[in-house]
Amino acid sequence: MYDMTIELRADGGCLYRQIYEHIKKEITEGKLLTGERLPSARSLAEYLQVSRCTVDYAYGQLQAEGYIESKACRGYYVCEVEDMTAVPAGEAMDDVPGETYTEAERELFQDFSHRPEKKEDVIDFSPYDIDMDGFPFATWRKLSKKVLDDANSELFARGDAQGDLSLRHTISRYLHSSRGVNCSPEQIIVGAGNDYLLLLLEKILGDRRTIAMENPTYLRSYHIFRSFSYQVTAVKTDGNGIIVSDLEQSGADTVYVMPSHQFPSGTVMPIGRRMELLKWAGRKKGRYLIEDDYDSEFRYQGKPIPALQASDEKGRVIYLGSFSKAIAPAIRVSFMVLPEELLETYRKHCFFYSCTVSRIDQGILEEFIRDGYFERHLNKMRKVYRTKHELMLRLLEPMRRQFRVSGENAGLHLLLSSLHGRTEEELVRQARESGVRVYGLSEHKMEETAADETPGTVLLGFGGLTAEQIMQGMERLKTAWREEQNG
Repeated sequence: MYDMTIELRADGGCLYRQIYEHIKKEITEGKLLTGERLPSARSLAEYLQVSRCTVDYAYGQLQAEGYIESKACRGYYVCEVEDMTAVPAGEAMDDVPGETYTEAERELFQDFSHRPEKKEDVIDFSPYDIDMDGFPFATWRKLSKKVLDDANSELFARGDAQGDLSLRHTISRYLHSSRGVNCSPEQIIVGAGNDYLLLLLEKILGDRRTIAMENPTYLRSYHIFRSFSYQVTAVKTDGNGIIVSDLEQSGADTVYVMPSHQFPSGTVMPIGRRMELLKWAGRKKGRYLIEDDYDSEFRYQGKPIPALQASDEKGRVIYLGSFSKAIAPAIRVSFMVLPEELLETYRKHCFFYSCTVSRIDQGILEEFIRDGYFERHLNKMRKVYRTKHELMLRLLEPMRRQFRVSGENAGLHLLLSSLHGRTEEELVRQARESGVRVYGLSEHKMEETAADETPGTVLLGFGGLTAEQIMQGMERLKTAWREEQNG
């Protein structure tokens, strides 16, 4: 079972009651299946950032009412509920007196074609790299052997153009549980990377589109949109993301956004701005939001935030996801969730495009997710990245007189902005002279936009570095950027 996305509202009453009601509803509506294992109380409490006793009490009540059962040394499982009578609202549980939540209960701990070669003595704070030492090689090898041993002639047939139905079913359940995404397996299209899916999307949306993008943005997507002969326009942003009033004036009919963790700014879009975007999309027929949810698995502060698609009631959000950050870039498996309206267009005009992912790879990934290996891998990598993230913040503490640190709530990189007028070019050059590679924010700005007056800002990625490399690299940067040089 994956971690469970539950929207805990400040005005929604006691937290344990909200957890109880959510899980009960998921069971009675068939979204949690009979025999399915729930997240452990410890794991769910950590994920939702609530007290362990809060989850224990909710699970206890669900067990007492027969919705779930506890199996010794194995965890909680969903019971058969076909003939159950639901407990009336308001009668399920009594309040827990003196309920408190303490921080002490929380546990502490691409493939890019134009990247220069790394020198052995250069420490590269790349925002693109991940920790490949954590890849579960033994498990992947075992599942590869199993899939091939169990294979029949069907495995080597062409397969479904949207991807194997069993994999799409597994992905749909994972997305609903972890990101709150509401979709059927029929709405999912599996492809070899987001590049292919965006190419396919152009065939679905047509070639007369004006795409609005935040600036700076993920330039790979920008160049792909430009290759379609789309008109691409930059829309101003603030601390909450794209400014909807400016979007309205841009003439765009489609918006590409990364609301859960914008790249490269690291902004997490709040619910108010998300609702503004959805209202904008709903005001005119044919408007769509492309939500790129590329690394939502890695969040370090605050409660988990559901996907923008989870709040979409009018079928305006096209959801893109990938396993590149969560597992490995070489997996090359991404997926797109189409609104029902666009699904009909796809079936009518794009049915002849074959799936670009090997059925063997699809089978391995399906078993990896379905059998719980993906959940365990994510839990492991969250701890690894959280440890590196906290190390980075601790090492940056003495430098806060010189820099403003941002983007620290999620993802695998941080941003440093000069407080004393130092330019990006100066920061990058001084780092390079000290044997460190950092990445300027301007590298991610759209070509036709004019220069701005923002302070020099650089990206520091930590995903692919060891703790020793992080410490050594930060020591070099402290020397390279010491205040005397700015004096």
